[in-house]
Amino acid sequence: MIVVPAERIADLKKKGWWGDVRIGDLFEKHVREKTDREAVVDPINCADIVGREPRRLSWWQLEDLVGRYTAVLTSHGLRKDDALVVQLPNLVDLPAIYLACARLGIIVSPAPVQYREHELVYICNSIDAKAAITANRIGKHAHGEMLVRVKHTAPALQHVFVLGDAVDGATQIEPLLAQVKQSELAAAQRAEQEAPVTADDIFTICWTSGTEAQPKGVPRSHNEWIIMGEGVVHAGDIEDGDHLLNPFPMVNMAGISTSFVSWLLVGGKLVQHQPFDLQVFLKQIRDEKIDYTVAPPAILSLLLQNEALLEGVDFGRLQNIGSGSAPLSEWMVDTFHKKHGVQIANFFGSNEGASFPSTYRDVPDPAQRAAYFPRFGEGYKWDSKLHDRIFTRLVDPETEQEVTEPGKPGELRVKGATIFSGYWRAPQINARAFDADGWFRTGDLFELAGDRLQFYRFVGRLKDIIIRGGMNISSEEIEGHLVGHPAIADVAVVGSPDQALGERLCAFVVFKPGQGAEMSEINRYLTQEKKVAVFKQIERLESIDVLPRNPVGKVLKRELRDRLAQQR
Repeated sequence: MIVVPAERIADLKKKGWWGDVRIGDLFEKHVREKTDREAVVDPINCADIVGREPRRLSWWQLEDLVGRYTAVLTSHGLRKDDALVVQLPNLVDLPAIYLACARLGIIVSPAPVQYREHELVYICNSIDAKAAITANRIGKHAHGEMLVRVKHTAPALQHVFVLGDAVDGATQIEPLLAQVKQSELAAAQRAEQEAPVTADDIFTICWTSGTEAQPKGVPRSHNEWIIMGEGVVHAGDIEDGDHLLNPFPMVNMAGISTSFVSWLLVGGKLVQHQPFDLQVFLKQIRDEKIDYTVAPPAILSLLLQNEALLEGVDFGRLQNIGSGSAPLSEWMVDTFHKKHGVQIANFFGSNEGASFPSTYRDVPDPAQRAAYFPRFGEGYKWDSKLHDRIFTRLVDPETEQEVTEPGKPGELRVKGATIFSGYWRAPQINARAFDADGWFRTGDLFELAGDRLQFYRFVGRLKDIIIRGGMNISSEEIEGHLVGHPAIADVAVVGSPDQALGERLCAFVVFKPGQGAEMSEINRYLTQEKKVAVFKQIERLESIDVLPRNPVGKVLKRELRDRLAQQR
């Protein structure tokens, strides 16, 4: 299925920014050339996550697993342009499933493992998902049973496959993979030949939350992913055969571009990690001889504050680390380079493709790199692979006039080869998401900075979202649930600054007269009655007599954030 307009495809291919290489082509090249070399490695705590021992696969063994997944999916009726929801942690199965779908043209829709029935029912119905794959248990949660319940309210969902023990209403997938017949492999090959996949077909539909109450689907093609991966490879100085450690869930831009696509571009070893565990993370860096990884700013600062944690790390290999999702510390960026020779790349990004890096080549000063991003598309020359393929401008959201002077915030608008073409089946949202000249409205506020105004500095968000550990959470969604709580009369949800995660959810609650509720009870209401994802729980509760509002009744969340800042 191709959703990108034909004229846009033709223009980008004419410029050489897009091509005809598909995700599967990258994989097959490495299978031929690096047959017996290690390709993917499970987390070492795999048994705790899904109840099985960790696996290590060569490129050829991964090819065998990919082929088996194509046979199982085909034998259960999935064909090109069908949608498959995948809710799995970072296992070796995840890239195998993605590659099987890329080969067949099945649209992958990855869901964070924290999502619960509320989000999953919406996703399955939005894309008419034909099947879903999960694990019987992920950690302590019964995901298999949950997806079976989802199946009852998602009419198109025909199959629920589970790794691990079978549950009623679901199909255990390991026996199917082990017992694949030659005739089933041949049927999968015929399906691939009869409906060939192009580089312009949708590969994934990922999910992002903005000001809308429901998540929005972001379709991205093979070309749209490959160009993002190329940007990451260049920014991180990732070379052929490098070992990559992936601690970000492979469900959105952060995990897919910085690990899956980058790994396919260089043909190295992908070491999976999830959920984040610092000791496991450091052991993998040491034991797997990691060349590149990513980590939140707070974790990187913590490592420098406890140097003993870094003993045994081979900084002759690990010379580049990516970071982002929260402000970086100048001290951290500078100290990693001076003490260990490590360059920290500061990434700004979104599922929609409004993404660019601040690297040591473009922003050598650590203080600037911690806070500034290159101003792409304004006549400045940058080293970044994406510098001439992304175009940016700042616009006053009130007047729609371009911001050209320092110190004045403006909304970042973006065009270019990395930007998606619109949200899935959302014409009204798309009408708001792009301005009259076709620029994508990011909802992020920046200021011009630098002696030549060559940089952008992030100053806040125009959209009412909270970014917790890189995950976007809609305030409107949580508020919509909380106003249904029997003790709550009014509520506003904002982000409370947090060093580790960037932000945590804070609810300012006006309780009904004579009533009240503890935060734990409110969270039980959210997760058990409303069945929302665990990471959307309230982590700070502020009781307030009345919410501050402007003359037309809009809640003044700026005042609530100021109150949190003063308390801090």
